[in-house]
Formats: sequence, C-alpha cells, structure tokens
Amino acid sequence: MIVCVCRRVSDRDIERVARSGCTSFDELQMELGVATCCGQCADCARQKLASTLRHEPAASHLPLAAELALA
Repeated sequence: MIVCVCRRVSDRDIERVARSGCTSFDELQMELGVATCCGQCADCARQKLASTLRHEPAASHLPLAAELALA
C-alpha cells in the first residue's frame, strides 16, 4: 500500500527501513522523505513504523557492528 503519495513510499519501504535500524520518525523522514511534502501521510507513516518496531526483535535494530559483537 502506498503511504506517501508525494514521495512514492509504501508500507513495505517503511518496514524495510525499520528492519535495517531506523527507530524514530525523524530517521524515517531523513531516509525516505516521508511526510516532508504535504504531510498528509504523517499519521499513517508513524503508525506503520511503530507497528513494525513492535513486531521486530530488538536485536534487529542494532547496528551491524553491535549485532556481530553479540554473536
């Protein structure tokens, strides 16, 4: 589903970025540009980020170096 029409950002894009370590809405905006034009998608993008972070194991949000140190 398209979340941000202005930047052509889908829910899958948000999931991908969250799984790669994005943990805040500010980071999401920097990475994908979501909610930086008209702003209509901000609530939906925030909800998608939050739900993805809730369902992902905490270790998947660590930087790669930290993950390797834990292994």
